[in-house]
Amino acid sequence: MATYPDTGVLHDLLRQFQLHVQQQHEYGARGSAAVIERLRRELQAAVREVRRLPPDPRLAAREPDDLQSIHALRSRGPRRLWMTFDRSQYASRLQGALLARCAGCTLGAPVEGWPVERMRALAAANGQAFPPVDYWEQVPDPEERRYGLSRRVEYTRTGMRGVPVDDDVAYTLLGLLVVEHYGPDFTTAQNGEAWLRYLPYACTAEDAALRNLKAGVPAARAAEIDNPYCEWIGADIRADPWGYMAPGWPERAAGMAYRDAFLSHRRQGIYGAMFFAAAIAAAFTVDHPVDAVEIALREIPRGCALARAVRWALELAPHITDHAAARAAVDERFSGMHPVHTINNACLTIWGLTLGGTDVSRVIGETVAMGLDNDCTAATAGSIVGAVVGADGVPAHWSERFDDTIHSYLINQSHFRISDLVRRFAALAESVHAGS
Repeated sequence: MATYPDTGVLHDLLRQFQLHVQQQHEYGARGSAAVIERLRRELQAAVREVRRLPPDPRLAAREPDDLQSIHALRSRGPRRLWMTFDRSQYASRLQGALLARCAGCTLGAPVEGWPVERMRALAAANGQAFPPVDYWEQVPDPEERRYGLSRRVEYTRTGMRGVPVDDDVAYTLLGLLVVEHYGPDFTTAQNGEAWLRYLPYACTAEDAALRNLKAGVPAARAAEIDNPYCEWIGADIRADPWGYMAPGWPERAAGMAYRDAFLSHRRQGIYGAMFFAAAIAAAFTVDHPVDAVEIALREIPRGCALARAVRWALELAPHITDHAAARAAVDERFSGMHPVHTINNACLTIWGLTLGGTDVSRVIGETVAMGLDNDCTAATAGSIVGAVVGADGVPAHWSERFDDTIHSYLINQSHFRISDLVRRFAALAESVHAGS
């Protein structure tokens, strides 16, 4: 990927501007309001000008947003691995996926976006191993509430009472509700209706789409207005329910992920959702997580930036010996990329799986230790390895404080029973296969 233009000088100039405005105000100078207003107009004009710059048409042809064109640019299958629903394997594998997803998310949430050295220091202060092999014993600001609901202490070993709230888990639940209400052939517009019904708030691309929906923008265009986040990680953290409901059928899972992702994302944002949904679907049928990743790669355009990054990550994997090497490799190759972009986080997720293999604790511990958007990456890696190893392969200490409960910020859906989720996902997965 080409080096990003350097915008750091703008950040520095804006900071100087702010400080000089404050200083001149303290000195009693007048006229700063007019200068601020002029700069605001000029910055808005610059934003509009940048947005009007024409994209590279050759790159756009390799990275389409419509599903038919995406399908035309894929590598050869397999598209479906289970021709019928395999009840004998599904329940245990689904439970493993749910438990390991919740564990990875809950482990990463208190240190989301932290630098590696800060996490290492927290582990040392707690007298714990790093990368972590269990939940944090203590975290800073324990009474602060995430999403206005779960206190940070509830993400720790001693404070946990059920799976605490997080958007990574909330979207897994929301996907279930969408298909229960509209069926597996739901449209992007129907998905938007569900967002308006259940989402009280959202972040980045999801926030942009939700605001656009509330303003009356059609679902097909909700991702395209005031949304510079449309290639970030948000859609791929929503990928899990589609894999759960189309086990052994990567193409079907990727198709559902596409209709969901199109509401808020474009290009790599869409491909990330399709890729991870396909990987999770494939994980129900394989014996190693990397096999699922390689199958999933065939569901996205072979020449897109994400596909190239995934192939690079798989090629480099034998040389990635730990979390530090993984983070260094991503920082070097994708210098300047936002820390919650789809691509850099996808590479870290893959290396969490290659380092840990079928060892759930190592997969999620190494992935969290890599940093960036590490509650998202560890949740996704957990979902994939959990579907491979099943419930018996998830060490009990990760789920013993879940109390069969997931807490949620979804409107009028404040908590779910994990055992009930297994039953509900199983019913939908069976119907998806029966309706083929």
